[in-house]
Amino acid sequence: MTQYKPAGWPSVIPRIVTRDIAGLTAFLRDVFGAEGEVRTGAPTEIRIGDSIILISDGGGIREAMPAFLYVYVQNTDETYRRAIAAGAESIETPADTPYGDRRAMVRDSWANVWQIATYRSSP
Repeated sequence: MTQYKPAGWPSVIPRIVTRDIAGLTAFLRDVFGAEGEVRTGAPTEIRIGDSIILISDGGGIREAMPAFLYVYVQNTDETYRRAIAAGAESIETPADTPYGDRRAMVRDSWANVWQIATYRSSP
């Protein structure tokens, strides 16, 4: 079978277009413990847990395009506090949901919305 994607990559990968790749990458490292280095000439590959996000400047032909992403973390409250300390705006404070997640929501300085969740239990 012909390999149609890089080994270890999922079939769907979110991509964020921003004019401040370094700033957004630093935010993701501070808040989510993301790994990855800013690259020039190619999208920056950021890993949060077992997921990949591509970040680019659009090559001068694409406008900034924020994302709305749901991210599972070890501790919703702690991650929410880090996001606020890193300059994010609170949309929802941490709370338990009827479907078993403890969840919060923030908007970062690049207009991306992050739902931050920790799975607690099935309803």
